[in-house]
Parts: sequence; C-alpha cells; structure tokens
Amino acid sequence: MPIEYLKKATLTSKSGASDVHDTVETILSDIEAGGDQAALDYAAKFDKYDGNIVLTPEEIEAACALVPEKLKADIRFAQDNVRRFAETQKATLSEVELEVVPGLIAGQKAIPVDAAGCYVPGGRYSHIASAIMTVTTAKVAGCKHIMACSPPRPGVGVAPAIVYAAHISGADTIMAIGGVQGVAAMTFGLFGLPKANILVGPGNQFVAEAKRFLFGRVGIDMIAGPTDSLILADAKADAMVVATDLVGQAEHGYNSPVWLVTDDRPLAEEVMRLVPDLIADLPEVNRENAAAAWRDYAEVILCEDREEMAATSDRYAPEHLTVQAEDLDWWLERLTCYGSLFLGEETTVAFGDKASGTNHVLPTSGAASYTGGLSVHKYMKIVTWQRATRDGAKPVAEATARISRLEGMEGHARTADIRLAKYFPDETFDLSADG
Repeated sequence: MPIEYLKKATLTSKSGASDVHDTVETILSDIEAGGDQAALDYAAKFDKYDGNIVLTPEEIEAACALVPEKLKADIRFAQDNVRRFAETQKATLSEVELEVVPGLIAGQKAIPVDAAGCYVPGGRYSHIASAIMTVTTAKVAGCKHIMACSPPRPGVGVAPAIVYAAHISGADTIMAIGGVQGVAAMTFGLFGLPKANILVGPGNQFVAEAKRFLFGRVGIDMIAGPTDSLILADAKADAMVVATDLVGQAEHGYNSPVWLVTDDRPLAEEVMRLVPDLIADLPEVNRENAAAAWRDYAEVILCEDREEMAATSDRYAPEHLTVQAEDLDWWLERLTCYGSLFLGEETTVAFGDKASGTNHVLPTSGAASYTGGLSVHKYMKIVTWQRATRDGAKPVAEATARISRLEGMEGHARTADIRLAKYFPDETFDLSADG
C-alpha cells in the first residue's frame, strides 16, 4: 500500500524565507572595503557591543572564572569525547604510496589547512557545544591558527561558557563579534588575524548566506538550513519517549521539521496525542518554537513495513535519524542517507548534539543524500604526489602523448614528447593520435 500521512506539513523549510542575499552582499562589501572600522561599525549596529573584539588573555581568564565548576566539568567531559572521536577519525586517514607501473610511484598526503574560522551561535541559545565541536576538530586536524567568533551580548560580551569551551578546545583567538561581520572578520583577516582558509559552524540565515556567498574564496563545511530530525519507530517503541524526542528537536526553531515514520498506527496516534501536552509544558520561548514547528512542518507517516520505512527515511535524508525499533543491526546496514544515526532508545539526538563525541554540525534540508557532517576530515586537504624513474616515465609518456593528441591538446602531448626524446634518444615512438 502507499504510505499514508497521518499528519502532513503545511509548510516547507523554505516557506517564507527572506531574501537576505542583498543585505549580506552589502555588509561583506562594506567590510572588505572598510576593514576593521567597518566591522566595528556593524558590530555596534547589530551586536550593540563596543568592547574588545579580540579577547585578551586576561578577558578570557576572567570569563572562564565565571563558569561554575560543575558546568566546567561537563564541558571538559564533552570536549574529551569529541576530541577522542576526532582523533579516531583522523587515524583513518593514512599517507599511502603505490608503484603504479614499475618506476612510477604515486602517493597521497593529508595536509591540514592553515587557518580555520569557527562560528559559534550565541543569540537565542548559547551554543556551548558548537564551540566544542568546531574548535576541537580543527585542533585535532592540526590547523595552525584557530579562530572562534560568537555574538556578544550588550554590556556582557560573549557568554562565559562559550569562551571557556572555545579556550579549552584549543582556540588561538576568541572574538566577540557575530553575524555577517563575524564571518567577514575571519574571512578577510581583520584585527591582525590570518585569513581563514575554511569557515565552519552553524548560524542563522545571514551567517548561512554569508558562507554561501564566500564559498570558493574560502572553504566551508556546508550551507545549513533549519535543523531537522526523523524518527523510525515500530510497535515496540515507547510512545512517550518518541514524542519527547520529537518535541526536543522541534524546539530548535519555528521552521525545524520533525518527522515520525512508523508501521504501527496505534503508536503514531498515541504520539500525536502526547505531543501537544509535552509542548505546552515547555518554557515559553521553547514552547513557541516547538508549537510552530509541530503545527507547520511536522509529519507523521504510516508505512506498510520496515523496508518502506527505510526507503521513506532515505528519501527525506534527515540531518538526525533515530531508530527506535527491533533489529538495530538491520537498520544500520540498510539505511544510507542521514547526517548522524542514533540507534535504539538508549541514545538520542541531544546526546550527539552535546556530549557523546560525534559532531553536531550536520547536513540539513536533504543534503545528507550526498554529504556527511563536520569532521576532522573537513579541515584536511587530501593531496596527491608522484615521482618516477626515466624508465618508469616511458609508458606513461607514450600514453599521455597519444591521448592528448586525440583530445586536441598538442601542448600537453609535447610535454611528453620532449621527455621521451631526451631520455630515450635512440628509440622511435609512434605518438600520433591513432598510433
């Protein structure tokens, strides 16, 4: 039977999106032309902040002293998990050599970028975990200079817990500047800093558009849209746990989609009954976001069996994918499109968002169909090299000359010809395109 929508979204994540391109382009152009002062002007306008942009060691120390010891311990716990996972990821990259033909050796190297710019949101929520996720992975990758920027609060500056998290994670520079102006400061190398080679981290639509605009000039992790989450659940799932997990992700924002895909109608109906009361029990700001997300963007989809459930999930390619169903190994083997996968009731998206070790900077809006999330690998350039003896170069030069002439690239062909003539003057070669 075809899938049945017990609840259908009335909007998509692109509905009502503002056209921010012109605004972002203007700000970036102004800051590139005006340098530090232009960035300071925009910081005063948008951040309502007139303190130091680049925090001094004394300011970092003072901010860290404001963080309660218990929270410090939690941040250190999360940072250690992220660091160890990143180190394990890095170990999967190895430098290799292969003798392609006798006498010609090709190889691979992994080289970290010099400077990484890490954006840490600090508006509606202080994203402590984003400082950990972005800075730690850059540090493990081996970047020479790591910048972290976060929006300051008027009269306060950057949230002390964000400063502490960025500091212990290895940030070389911490900046009190947010939005497009923060992205610009890292990209253009303002305030005496090196220019970033890569920009990473989540942010609002203006930050996302700035990264989109600058991509190519710098590398980026991805262009993020509203966060999204999908739960696959069967008849054995606990409806209250499922409903709580959906609400927990819906609070991200008014346009954050959450989806339940199941083959059990009673479970779906019970979850739909529970969600409104769980939302009503949230604090006001969280409640408003979750209520709008559930009302306008959430879907509940009834499938015939687990294969149809898996196929539906792969079509959605969610940022976060949770499985609360039997035979977790089957799901792990079958599912192919997700940013991060959470298998079983004993784990949940919030674990990955905050402290379990995997990275929470993940592809949204279906991008998980072609890419993964932020990892130590994003900061690494995978480059190749080769060297050859003259005998080793011989068959490669012959093939290169003929292929190049067939393509009409005579200049390429002659770079092979000259080597054959120099290295093997007593030999004759047929290097025509049809040779």
